[in-house]
Amino acid sequence: MTVTAYLRPALATLLLASVTACGASSVPDGPASTSTGPASAGTHRPASARPVTATMPDVIGGNAGRAYEQMGSTLEMTFEDASGRGRRVDDLAAWRICTSRPGPNQQITGYPVVFGVVRASEKCGETATE
Repeated sequence: MTVTAYLRPALATLLLASVTACGASSVPDGPASTSTGPASAGTHRPASARPVTATMPDVIGGNAGRAYEQMGSTLEMTFEDASGRGRRVDDLAAWRICTSRPGPNQQITGYPVVFGVVRASEKCGETATE
């Protein structure tokens, strides 16, 4: 089964949740909270990020850039180097997904969704030897 087949139900749920949330309250949102530390280059946070309930697709082994595109910009996602080397994850297309939090087929109920990734040329589970 393709990643797209897993993402369709999640994206439909996200779309429905965002449409429903638009008319939920006539009270404007308060000011956005600010972070006290530097922003991670691997964090992708839309300006209007809100927790939604959806099912996490099984994207393990897939390309991180493709997963980011397919999951949409309404979801806050963080991509972390799973090799233990602490490398910055800048070009998502060059990385492969090894882990996800929440795990595949679990409910996404909060932010951020966290992906453990390694370079596409590496295998998941390899640890730093440098």
